[in-house]
Amino acid sequence: MGYRSLLRDHTRLLSIAFLALFSSSLGQSYFVGLFQAPISDHLGFSAGQFGTAYAIVTLCAGFAMLRIGPSIDWIPPRRFALTTLTAMAIGVLVLTLSPWWVVGLLALGLVRFCGQGMMTHLGNTLAGREFTHNRGRALGLVNLGIPLGEIALPTLVATLLIWFDWRLIWWMFGIVLLCLWIPLLLRGPWPAAPGARPNRQKRREGPSPFRERRFWQILPLLLALPITMTGLFIYQAQMTADLGASLSTYALALAGMGIAKLPGALLGGRWVDKLGPARVARLYLIPYTLAMLVAIVLGGDISIWALMVGGGLGMGMQEAIATSVLIRLWGAEHLGRLRATLSACMVFSTGIAPAILGIAIDLGAHFLLILTGMFAFIMIGWSLAQRPLADIGRQMK
Repeated sequence: MGYRSLLRDHTRLLSIAFLALFSSSLGQSYFVGLFQAPISDHLGFSAGQFGTAYAIVTLCAGFAMLRIGPSIDWIPPRRFALTTLTAMAIGVLVLTLSPWWVVGLLALGLVRFCGQGMMTHLGNTLAGREFTHNRGRALGLVNLGIPLGEIALPTLVATLLIWFDWRLIWWMFGIVLLCLWIPLLLRGPWPAAPGARPNRQKRREGPSPFRERRFWQILPLLLALPITMTGLFIYQAQMTADLGASLSTYALALAGMGIAKLPGALLGGRWVDKLGPARVARLYLIPYTLAMLVAIVLGGDISIWALMVGGGLGMGMQEAIATSVLIRLWGAEHLGRLRATLSACMVFSTGIAPAILGIAIDLGAHFLLILTGMFAFIMIGWSLAQRPLADIGRQMK
């Protein structure tokens, strides 16, 4: 079954998962960053204080994912979606209306948790669990929701900010999303609850990712791309200066990254189904590692384009590969717990990585040295993942 047949036969279920991924835009860093200045003024923060507060609420959201994310294994998906939407709407209203900075900051954390956290979790878990055949293609299709938001929303928000107050823009986006969700909540083909809420004994019998050797072996490979790309995003000024490129080139290449995610998601999903997740997991970072070599050897504007486009291709493939690998190793029954743990690890690591890179830059490290370290990290992650990936390959024979 190709993409066209998949869309024809499962339009509404794919629409639910796709809309969940697109709705996560309200809590994604790029969207919140578009309103950094007005939100900082509203909360009474300086730019530095906002950055610190943002890192704190993001880490808190990661801890919350560990606690609440696994509930999708026993809560009916419709109720999970409705609860998440309601909480995110409350977060938006409190953030835009509260006169107290503490309450506003808590609301920002709630938007981050429900948007980037739970909406992404809902879309990927639903697609990964419900599509036993063509799982890779289904995950590839629904994950188009994130890059489409990254491509369309920044320009739209920048235009709207010319005429409207930032609060009104948030309300407008919230209303549009609710209007899209209502028909699906009322008439969508929602599956039943995956299982009963486990008691403590059964919870111990299920997978405990942090106690699983294979999880720690596969984790560096799955974290390599988000960690290193976060460093490139945060320290774009130092990167372009050290590589002899311009910030205008970076801005254009950033748009190219968003576009590259689209074929990345579609090709990644197709290859996961055709070649298997283990084989694709071994290969999907090749464009990004080659881009790093180009940046280290050549520098200049071409290095920025290579890093953004290579990273975009890999990021487009990442979710289909990660979810499929987790299912192959531990099954779909506990996918919520596994994905929640992986998401929390991504939040923690992408929160800590900028601090480590910042220290390196303060100590005088050239960005070429940083890129070399990133390249080494990817190679180490790839090497560690070979044993669990080989286990998957043996299961498929």
